[in-house]
Amino acid sequence: MSTTQDYQAAEQLLRRPARPGELVTGDRIRPQWIDGGARFWYSVSKGAGKWFVLVDPAAGTREPAFDHARLAAALAAASGQQVDPEALPFVAVELAGDGVEFAAFGEYWRCRLDSYACERAEFTPPGNPLEVLSPDKKVAVSQRGYDLWARSLSDGREWALTTDGEPDYRYGSGPDCTSNATLLRKIGLPHLPPAVAWSPDSTKVLAHRTDERGVRQTHLVEARPADGGAPLLRTQRYAYAGDENMPLAELVVLDVAAGTVVRAQAEPLLMPQLSPIVIKWAWWAEDGSAVYYLSRPRDLHTLTLHRLDPVTGEVTTVLGETGVTRVEPNQWMYEPPIVRVVADEVLWYSQRDGWGHLYRYDLRTGELLGQVTSGQWAVRQILRVDEAERVVYFTASGLVDEDPYRRTVCRVGLDGSGFAEVIVDELDHIVTVPDNHEYFIDSASTVDTPPVSRVRDWAGRVLVELERADISKLAATGWTPPERFCVKAADGVTDIYGVLYRPRGFDPAERYPVVDNVYPGPQVNRVAPCFDPGGMGMDAEPIAALGFVVMALDGRGTPGRSKSFHDASYGHLADAGCLADHVAALRQLARTRPWMDLDRVGAFGHSGGGFATVRAMLDHPEVYKAAVALSGSHDARYFNLGFVEAYDGADNPEAWAHASNVDLADRLAGKLLLIHGEMDDQVHPDHTLRLADRLIAAGKDFELLIVPGAEHTFIDFLAYVRTRCWDFLVRELMGTQPPTYRPAPIAIGPEMLVELFA
Repeated sequence: MSTTQDYQAAEQLLRRPARPGELVTGDRIRPQWIDGGARFWYSVSKGAGKWFVLVDPAAGTREPAFDHARLAAALAAASGQQVDPEALPFVAVELAGDGVEFAAFGEYWRCRLDSYACERAEFTPPGNPLEVLSPDKKVAVSQRGYDLWARSLSDGREWALTTDGEPDYRYGSGPDCTSNATLLRKIGLPHLPPAVAWSPDSTKVLAHRTDERGVRQTHLVEARPADGGAPLLRTQRYAYAGDENMPLAELVVLDVAAGTVVRAQAEPLLMPQLSPIVIKWAWWAEDGSAVYYLSRPRDLHTLTLHRLDPVTGEVTTVLGETGVTRVEPNQWMYEPPIVRVVADEVLWYSQRDGWGHLYRYDLRTGELLGQVTSGQWAVRQILRVDEAERVVYFTASGLVDEDPYRRTVCRVGLDGSGFAEVIVDELDHIVTVPDNHEYFIDSASTVDTPPVSRVRDWAGRVLVELERADISKLAATGWTPPERFCVKAADGVTDIYGVLYRPRGFDPAERYPVVDNVYPGPQVNRVAPCFDPGGMGMDAEPIAALGFVVMALDGRGTPGRSKSFHDASYGHLADAGCLADHVAALRQLARTRPWMDLDRVGAFGHSGGGFATVRAMLDHPEVYKAAVALSGSHDARYFNLGFVEAYDGADNPEAWAHASNVDLADRLAGKLLLIHGEMDDQVHPDHTLRLADRLIAAGKDFELLIVPGAEHTFIDFLAYVRTRCWDFLVRELMGTQPPTYRPAPIAIGPEMLVELFA
């Protein structure tokens, strides 16, 4: 049974994304580049506050960015407030020249580091979340109404860059279907920052005009608005699979000083989900002489690279590729394309030989010059191209036998010769590269090995060590590292990988109920190969703390392996990331782990995981006896066009119908809890209500919780909703009553937004 202490530990683990540094310190480095990337600073949690560190890779030094005690004393003297040097009250920080600038106590301050004299500043802090700053930091672009505006940071002068924007035909915004309007209202923002990209010389802005005039209108009713007034109707443009109209992006180049608008002389880009500028499908050449962008037709079988002349608007085709299934520039839908234009050549990602590799093309003629990488492994990210040495540096997965998802830093000549691993070990490497490309920051870990962060040169040599993660407070909750495992898929041949979390207070002589914490992909993985589980893994550790064995798995059809492994999901969204593989994994794991009780197996998932959770109950009732499905996309026919058509085909209504839990509701045999947010504008609540309607018609017993005002992630109801989930699992799988325990609400913070939406 679960105790109050178990719930307290689960709550601590649930709060991990909201309070980075509370349980683990030194695990994340978010560098703030200065001097063009020659140096950087970062903050690391220390006690109740943060410590600020300055790094000079060339000198191999790591030292405090300033004297924390002197700055605290100076700020206390200037403000009249008490200041703890171990918990500096900074809200926004910028190291600038010979001083540090920050927000504290509702005001903005500048403190000189030669004299440590602090004074109030008479200007607003940098980093306005609704503005995009130019590279020279002289002008910022923002969205105003349906148009784009510029603001001079030196004198505050403002001027319009466009003037003809109108409702549903506006500048600088992505599709309404992914705008997260409900969430933005909760955190007090009217919209996202504009989808724009500055030219390297800060003279022009690449943007697009978003055309949603013909896109389907959908509606949400907010029962109790924040002002407590009458219910409000919230209308959203949201295209379903098979709809004739979807959002379009018309590329434009805006000359900031001259006020001219150059429109791309080409058909608008299809934009079903995200802005091509935001996801870096459109970008400036390094010298600003051109804009390059990628396009695909609605069936996604062809990927084309175009060149846009920013002066004339002329568009030419550079090269393209066509495939039998979708052609993608990256298996992960939301990661930048693995395409790089270098001088007069293009490095092009392709899976034509069955694996994701780099190919080299002539930029002028589009002629294939040769294959750069090859082998039964996949390129994950281009890090740097050394034009003088004719070498490309990149990360790849599939080179570590123990875990093919781990990323390795590699190099190879552009002619395909001289392949080598830059760092030779068995760890997973997350790499961050500054603008000057002179070095890289390497964070090395595994799912059960805390990260160590170092600065390295391109030969792999360590220039300076930054942090070694401290997990002592995490371990004090009763947490133990998860176990990475490999089993056979349901076909009995293919290796599949996952992680297993043991319950708090684990005793191998006991038998524990099991929860499959599922997410089906196919656009992202459920399990990351690094130490930090991230937003996708935020539920596994808390559920394990309650006394469950928790499994997380990437079955066939998910990204990160070969083309055929990923294509197992093409036209088969209904398989929910191959649930047959999950069943096979549970049975194989239990053979050597008698403490896993397969008579008490449940499923838990959110969003696509909510769909997969219910599908597990409907397709495998002999295995899954109880489930919690949050924000589930239960019917592909009424879901986001871009996602459904990418993985089930652009004209495949039969497959869309198969990916409907609603039509199979009469199969339900176990215990089910459905939860959805009333104001979920990503997966509309009608998905859960349609399913509930059919369950009622079939006479099925289930539980339903609609959370008033909640958006897709329940971000301001997280503690309440998750506790309800935990109570259900404890009752239905443990057969005991949960303790009376209600944690305090979890405050929304920028760190948590990064965790959940990165």
